[in-house]
Amino acid sequence: MDTAPTSWTMLDAAHSALRDTVAAVRADQWRLPTPCAEWTAAQVLQHAAGDQQAYAAVLGDGGFPAYDPFSPTGTLDGDAMDLLDHPLAAARLAFSRVGADDVAVPVPLPQGPLTATVAVGACALDAAVHAWDVAAATGQPSPVSEELAEQLHAVAVEIVEPLRGFAYAAALPGDEGGALDQLLRYLGRDPRWTPAA
Repeated sequence: MDTAPTSWTMLDAAHSALRDTVAAVRADQWRLPTPCAEWTAAQVLQHAAGDQQAYAAVLGDGGFPAYDPFSPTGTLDGDAMDLLDHPLAAARLAFSRVGADDVAVPVPLPQGPLTATVAVGACALDAAVHAWDVAAATGQPSPVSEELAEQLHAVAVEIVEPLRGFAYAAALPGDEGGALDQLLRYLGRDPRWTPAA
């Protein structure tokens, strides 16, 4: 394996989307409902941070989250960025050591090791989709570009089917809209979701 750090622009873009979205959330918005099951914005943040930490942990950078990311409490102790910054940095560092041609990269998913591109894409998909969840809940514009959505959709096709039912809902029908709308529907999210829906 090439030991030089690998640059993963897809992961950088997804992390930026999540970080920027979380930074723009007001303190009074963390209890708002989101498109993600029946979770609040705070629960989505906790889940997203825990997932990023888990991706880092399976690659040897730090331990697993001290809480179950699939049972987030929704109670934030301290600043939201304090919860998010370390897991994002750990995941980024861990994936920087993964070579682009690696064929068996460990991931915290039931299907086991994946190729490097799919593994880093899975981590990016998780961050980007939860960035969209929080943005939708808090009235922010989508932080996920059409270009990133197109890249993530290719990854989603590779990993999502075994995760239906516990990580992703059934795909929604329809083919209108751009790449982001297509990605969201594939993941079981309504691109036109609003808190009142």
